Amino acid sequence: MSCILHIETSTDVCSVAVSQDGASIFSKEDFNGPSHAVTLGVFVDEALSFADSHAIPVDAVAVSCGPGSYTGLRIGVSMAKGICYGRNIPLIGLPTPEVMCVPILLFHDLPEDALLCPMIDARRMEVYAAVYDRSLKAQRAISADIIDENSYAGFLAEHPVYFFGNGAEKCRSKLTHPNAHFIENINPLAKWMFPLAEKEMARENFKDVAYFEPFYLKEFVTSVPKKLL
Repeated sequence: MSCILHIETSTDVCSVAVSQDGASIFSKEDFNGPSHAVTLGVFVDEALSFADSHAIPVDAVAVSCGPGSYTGLRIGVSMAKGICYGRNIPLIGLPTPEVMCVPILLFHDLPEDALLCPMIDARRMEVYAAVYDRSLKAQRAISADIIDENSYAGFLAEHPVYFFGNGAEKCRSKLTHPNAHFIENINPLAKWMFPLAEKEMARENFKDVAYFEPFYLKEFVTSVPKKLL
């Protein structure tokens, strides 16, 4: 097992964690943001000091890479790159919607055929969302959705679908199918990144530190809602 520093700044919440041997051993979170430009550096210094003081070498940095807040992602990814350059360690990029699914899979008892739909808030009735099965296999890739009464109708007709994240609450009035379920208080947090990061570490699936960018800067630039800028 490896020691990984985790950085999550895709929403108003700023969080940093350190994991070792399949467990989170350090975690700091700030729910009072967005103040990532100030908070993230403090949290990272504390995390690295914790690892260094316990003689635990950090083997990689994992960063949540969107979609999400442009400013938050830029700050988080820049910090992750700087640490990777400074310590000559690899960079792992994790899709934010997958990070959001981890606490659901760990702590909620779901039907075998359940689908997960993490939602990241945008303006009006817009969200960034994806649909996964319980093995985190994507049933529909991340996209920018305008939510109405017909959204996800094909999935809801055949599966119980669990909606969560800071974009889900505003969709309750539109998604009224009996198979639509909502789980509250789910945020993408650094302490939930380690199962995904360790899998990528084992695969040696690392990002090019020089050229890596958050997801939506490349893939969603033509449809980024103004609220996220």
